[in-house]
Amino acid sequence: MNPNRRCPYRQQAFQPSPYRLHQGVCSQAECQRHRRAEYHRQKIRTDPLYAQVVRDSRRQWQAEHADYQKAYWQTHPEAAEQNRTRQRQRDRQRRVTNLVKNNLALDLKRSAAEVWLVGSEAASLVKNNVAFSEVLVFQRVASSVPESCKEQPPGPGDVLPV
Repeated sequence: MNPNRRCPYRQQAFQPSPYRLHQGVCSQAECQRHRRAEYHRQKIRTDPLYAQVVRDSRRQWQAEHADYQKAYWQTHPEAAEQNRTRQRQRDRQRRVTNLVKNNLALDLKRSAAEVWLVGSEAASLVKNNVAFSEVLVFQRVASSVPESCKEQPPGPGDVLPV
């Protein structure tokens, strides 16, 4: 049997400890940190009692450090701005997703518009000053959706990319 093994994180061969015959990860601090984190995530998924202890511990820490988040945002303005930007994007996506009909245009007014054709191809036209056009006006999504629009869940064709 080959005493050298390959670390799954660094992909390098290592000599296992004579005291840990089944050692599967090298002794580097970063690899051991990965191993412990992986074990922790797996244990939370499979052991409900362990998961509950972790939740209780987090709640207790949050209760003891209630002002931590506020202090963090005050001392890290670039992270706060990035968080605001991402929250706006999530809010926009949620509003668009919640719309029942994306083609609802109640407040559009008729507009007389003119289109002028300009360029070398336009010289052959008899009249260059009149063209019929259709103008569509799109407004930003409202901050709240009317109750009449909340009756049906959105279908797959109802979502606009943001």
